[in-house]
Amino acid sequence: MESPSLFLVLYNDPGCHSCHTPDQPTPLARRLSQCGVLALFLLGPATGIWVVKGNLSASMILDLLPLIDPFLLLQSMLSGSLPVTSGIVGALIVLVFYTLVGGRVFCSWVCPVNPVTDTVAWLRRRFDLRGNSALSRNLRYWLLGLALLFPLLTGVLVWEYANPVSMFHRGLVFGMGSAWMLVVAVFLFDLFIAKHGWCGRLCPMGAFYGLIGRGSVVRVFAAARDRCDDCMDCFKICPEPQVIKPALKGATAGIGPVIPDGNCTNCGRCIEVCPQGVFRFGIRMSNRG
Repeated sequence: MESPSLFLVLYNDPGCHSCHTPDQPTPLARRLSQCGVLALFLLGPATGIWVVKGNLSASMILDLLPLIDPFLLLQSMLSGSLPVTSGIVGALIVLVFYTLVGGRVFCSWVCPVNPVTDTVAWLRRRFDLRGNSALSRNLRYWLLGLALLFPLLTGVLVWEYANPVSMFHRGLVFGMGSAWMLVVAVFLFDLFIAKHGWCGRLCPMGAFYGLIGRGSVVRVFAAARDRCDDCMDCFKICPEPQVIKPALKGATAGIGPVIPDGNCTNCGRCIEVCPQGVFRFGIRMSNRG
């Protein structure tokens, strides 16, 4: 696991003036979450102590609690496979959890590809790489539709043969193999073609969890938006900056301070970088205009 000093080097963004303060929080909590999830899967193969068996797609905790990726289960059902009871229960547990905390919490706190894309985002800011693709952020929803259409037409889970998220996680646990090529492709795509390209424009898995998160209870909200001094640090650091403006600048239009958009990953980057303490975590019910 990386040391805290490495996090300070990688993620105290020189492009944001507030990131230079010595007591500025880092994404250590997110990295600990991602590494902790991975460690649970590695514990069994490494020590023989099987707390979790399987991978992010399908797992069993303590041989008792099933967890199934609902996106995978939906693809499987569309391909003509009937799920067993434990599969339905496992998918429902995951659905309820992410409905409460925000669907794309998976993207920022669990997904193994997230540290890769975060590193690319830091490199783009560090070296002022401004090139950006015109790819629409809605493209991920079209790809989500295709990922669900292919099993229906072919009976094959086509997307899972090219899914960097599941393949990278299985590679980290059982050996990388060709998964490295997908990870490198994501890295180069984000670095040279599109800013936040994979997570923000292409990933159908993120789009799926974004749809789940549209009604989530835990949200980021601009609790003290009257303090905003327009430094733009939150927009610079956010992987989905389009979700910020309505909550931050919508007071005169009667728009509440909660960021309700399902594409918000609840990553807390805006909380970390804001020098005025505008943002914090809260609940959807705080959304009064």
